Amino acid sequence: MGKKDIAEKNLEAWNDVFADIVNVLLFRGKRLVMENELESDTTVSQFKADGELHQQERDVSKIWKNGEIRISILGFENQTRQDCKMPLRVISYDGASYKQQLLDKNENSNYPVATLVLYFGTEKRWTAPKNLYGCFNVPKELKRFVSDYKINVFEIAWLDDKTIEKFQSDFKFVAKYFQTKRLNRKYIPTNEEIRHVDSLLKMFAVLTDDKYFETIYNDTKIKEKGGVTMCDIVQGFVKEGIEQGIEQGIEQGIEQGIEQGKTELIRNLIEAKAGTIEQIAAWVKLPVEEVLALAEKVPVQA
Repeated sequence: MGKKDIAEKNLEAWNDVFADIVNVLLFRGKRLVMENELESDTTVSQFKADGELHQQERDVSKIWKNGEIRISILGFENQTRQDCKMPLRVISYDGASYKQQLLDKNENSNYPVATLVLYFGTEKRWTAPKNLYGCFNVPKELKRFVSDYKINVFEIAWLDDKTIEKFQSDFKFVAKYFQTKRLNRKYIPTNEEIRHVDSLLKMFAVLTDDKYFETIYNDTKIKEKGGVTMCDIVQGFVKEGIEQGIEQGIEQGIEQGIEQGKTELIRNLIEAKAGTIEQIAAWVKLPVEEVLALAEKVPVQA
């Protein structure tokens, strides 16, 4: 299992995050699934092929209960790349869940299964098959005998602002990040408190492949601090970037007189609300008056 898979599962496995994703993507923001109605379900199933026993693993799976009645199993499949065989994968996971129900001696244990495919790609929309018919050619004469099977694909980077605002868990920060990345815009942090700081930082560190997020993740002061927001994360991110960037080239650029780069850096820090003017001046090692003067040279983006 790759570290990317583990990081994604780590955040989504929290009941509040899981319920939030289902409520927004399936029920358009209605709070139908409550976190205390969810219980973990096994993500591993087995099948026999070529005379040998194999196992397959679903990313995240939970049983949604109403009292003591099992209503459904909701599973997530995380994808950062398109998979032409995704319908085959999903039907194998769902089929394993139904097979388990057949083996259960409790006659009242039957329940439907729903699987969500969360696509995190930002370069292009999902064009891979979304049903079984898309995976192979079905002769016209056979179509009425071959059952089709559709899958539910949600393109996280293409969610609109209205939908993203419906999220009430830490997944909102993830959705906003991927939308911003797709639109090639600067990520603007908010003062909303992060509930699962450790899990969120792990996910960002892996999905962004950015060593700065990994550095922030390893900063115990951030993880142990109460009331952490994305502003805190970005401030630490920016500060770390300045300190390391100066060592690796930013300071060289300033010394060589590249004023425009220095000006844009200061303006970006101000727009991102990374700190006070005094703090920014200290980070870039310039007087406060010069920081203010340089910031005025870059027009504010509309």
